[in-house]
Amino acid sequence: MTPEREVYLDYAAATPVDPEVARAMLPYLTERFWNPSAPYARAREARDDVERARGAIARLIGARPDNVVFTAGATEANNLAFAAVEGHVVVDAVEHESVLACAGTHARRTVRVGADGLVDPAAVARAIRPDTELVSVELANGELGCVQPVREIARVVAAERARRLEEGEHRPIYLHTDASQAAGALSVNVSSLGCDLMTLSAAKVYGPKQVGLLWAADDVRLRPLVFGGGQEGGVRSGTENVMGVVGFARALELACERRPQEARRLAALRERLRAGICERVPWAVVSGPRNPKRRLPGLLHVSFAGVEARRLVIALERVGVSVGTGSACAASRMRVSHVLEAVGMPRELAEGSLRLTVGRPTTGADVDYAVDAIAGAVRAEATRLGLDDARQLERVSSLGWGATGGPRARGAGEPEGGAHGGR
Repeated sequence: MTPEREVYLDYAAATPVDPEVARAMLPYLTERFWNPSAPYARAREARDDVERARGAIARLIGARPDNVVFTAGATEANNLAFAAVEGHVVVDAVEHESVLACAGTHARRTVRVGADGLVDPAAVARAIRPDTELVSVELANGELGCVQPVREIARVVAAERARRLEEGEHRPIYLHTDASQAAGALSVNVSSLGCDLMTLSAAKVYGPKQVGLLWAADDVRLRPLVFGGGQEGGVRSGTENVMGVVGFARALELACERRPQEARRLAALRERLRAGICERVPWAVVSGPRNPKRRLPGLLHVSFAGVEARRLVIALERVGVSVGTGSACAASRMRVSHVLEAVGMPRELAEGSLRLTVGRPTTGADVDYAVDAIAGAVRAEATRLGLDDARQLERVSSLGWGATGGPRARGAGEPEGGAHGGR
């Protein structure tokens, strides 16, 4: 049976290409197909198009074009950032899996977070060792929506750098931030953030997939992971994705132009979604930071104790509502994500968690339809399992995890593990 309406609520996983971005990209699928590395005039035009896109992106992030390296997505950019150092690294426990995997190739410390998913800059300071060369903290988490205090962490890194210089130490220390999830809602000006390396993804700002970038400050020496013809200043060989980088530049331009009004609109839709679900299912649990300035405007994380999220996903798909259960990497394997484990969420809540993200095409009517569908699916599952509201409210209370997140995770803010840390 055809659903009455199709509602997509997983924009943190993927965004559609904006029509204006598609129009900017289209010529490079047809008449402007040239290889930018070829010697003739038309190829030089393609090279000029790449450099114009690089310059446009550089202006938008407050950087110089020469410091922008295009990659095949955020994961490659994160790998490139970690390849720039050989020593000890510090990460937090709710980073994207690509960052945690990169950290796993180094001696490392993993900083725990609070139940709201936020990183304590003081804990980062305590985790830094004399041989630490990289601190990596994402600007915004794509599962709980936490906006991390990157500027404060930048001051911690700057203080350690100043201490080393004063004491005649030559070991560098850099701050990397994966700002992929944040770029559509927050400023990604590198000077304002105070970072030394920054990752962005076109796929998160209504641009094409498999296009990303790494910005690196002048004093960061990048080491290539892909060898060949020496493109991207010798850092990332391979024929340039002209269509992709042109689309990336246009997508980021639109995101920056629309950011203030779109952030307000998305926050209102998210609140409408939250209020509707919580009214219909009073034992629903919303997680993440309480301070709205510390939350991405379009993301809602909600959990239903005793109900399996995977069953909800299937039930909702039947009525045309597409939702996520966390990062797409974890959701594809239908397992509890490391993010929920890191914040100390009880397993029976974590297994019933949905990540709902509204986006540019989302309307109020879409949200209302989704509320009805989600509440209906949860109610149906609760009935099947013999769960009633009174007992569920008692159950949630007994878990010690309130309606806006739980207690601070055990040992929150302290680094895990020993000399090499852990995840």
